[in-house]
Amino acid sequence: MSTIKDVAALAGVSFTTVSHVLNDTRPVSADARRRVLAAVEEIGYLPSAVARSLRKSETKIVGVLVPNVNNPFFAELVAGVEECCRLAGFSVFLCNSDNDPKRQQQYMRTLLEKRVDGLLLSSAGDDEALARIFKLASVPSVTVDRLVPGARADRVSVNNQQGAYNAVQHLLSLGHRRIACISGPAEFEVSRERIEGWRRALLEAGLAPDEQLVVESDFSSPGGYEAVRKLLRAQGGAAAPVTGIFASNDMMAIGALRAAAELGLKVPQQLSIVGFDDIELSRYVFPALSSVGCSIRQLGHEAGRVLIDRIENPGAALKDVQLTPRLVVRESTAAPAENKG
Repeated sequence: MSTIKDVAALAGVSFTTVSHVLNDTRPVSADARRRVLAAVEEIGYLPSAVARSLRKSETKIVGVLVPNVNNPFFAELVAGVEECCRLAGFSVFLCNSDNDPKRQQQYMRTLLEKRVDGLLLSSAGDDEALARIFKLASVPSVTVDRLVPGARADRVSVNNQQGAYNAVQHLLSLGHRRIACISGPAEFEVSRERIEGWRRALLEAGLAPDEQLVVESDFSSPGGYEAVRKLLRAQGGAAAPVTGIFASNDMMAIGALRAAAELGLKVPQQLSIVGFDDIELSRYVFPALSSVGCSIRQLGHEAGRVLIDRIENPGAALKDVQLTPRLVVRESTAAPAENKG
């Protein structure tokens, strides 16, 4: 492996001159700079990032922790984060915790040992587990869609309650009155906020929320599938069956589409389904899924921007950036059959 002294010998300069050229730490003559860069190219010299980080106390690397890379939401989010960080000159270390708090802590330690300049956490873990993780963090940090008690971290989120409210209000405007909610795990702040949006929309429409129509699941398509099968089977023969479903994310809504099809219910003729997040996949399932959300890539881009701002301005006041979701109406929602004439 070539060294800085090899470059210096080939360029006919001192190794300190090579260092000044590569690190831009002191003016060097144009001729010397040209010879150094030519030598670097000829022998394929790569400067040590580790040595540079020790000198400058920076690595130009940020760590990104997500709970499930199989979920398209997190794939789109990371794409936005990576794009923003790359344009700012940062590389991204991606860690997938697979919804395991212990694995999150292990990755946190690894990232800190690698001397990352910042940390971005998008996690479905409970507050206590996240609080333990942030006790380890000594670098600028940003959370996505989570408020971690006691953590000194900026937050970038979507207005979850407003998005759920918009989704349910859409179903109400079509004439639905029996509207179920497929929720994420109750211990998650995101789940609670989206249930509250469901309740608020019903109350403002003069309807008492039926808590028996709230079915807890796990934000996955299999989970949504099982939750809707359970719900619809329990509704069999009911005088006022459910005609609309609000699923707390698109993955569960996609599972709901499958469950409805297997139970012989046509969507949207007999059952309307609306999701949350507006992942790219929601446009290509059949029927195409109505959903609320903002551009997930934009959410990631904004989270990356806030993290870089925090790295560059560590003493600035903490930020709480909230994006406003929009309703996108596609093929999975329509007026209930009894309202069509």
